[in-house]
Amino acid sequence: MDLVLIITNFPDKKGAVALAEKLIDGHLAACVNVLATCTSVYRWQDKVESDDEIPVLIKTQRQHYERVEQLIKIMHPYELPEVIVVSVSGGLPAYLQWIIKETQRVD
Repeated sequence: MDLVLIITNFPDKKGAVALAEKLIDGHLAACVNVLATCTSVYRWQDKVESDDEIPVLIKTQRQHYERVEQLIKIMHPYELPEVIVVSVSGGLPAYLQWIIKETQRVD
């Protein structure tokens, strides 16, 4: 099993949900959590910024990473969207098997 959690943020819920639906429809993710608004503080072009964002957690297989990244870049309005991949080293076996089952067929 080579499962990953992909983390990104969107500036609005509409964009986050649109990405989630596209990933699920294409079997590129088993589950996408669109979380509540958070405040992100960061430095961009030598200026400290503070923005409300919607965290998005994507559960999938590593083999789908490149396609997920491409979709994020296409659907995201930011010049440099956050895309972070975290390896899944364990979890409830039945849940992990479900992720594999849901992401085996890619449209």
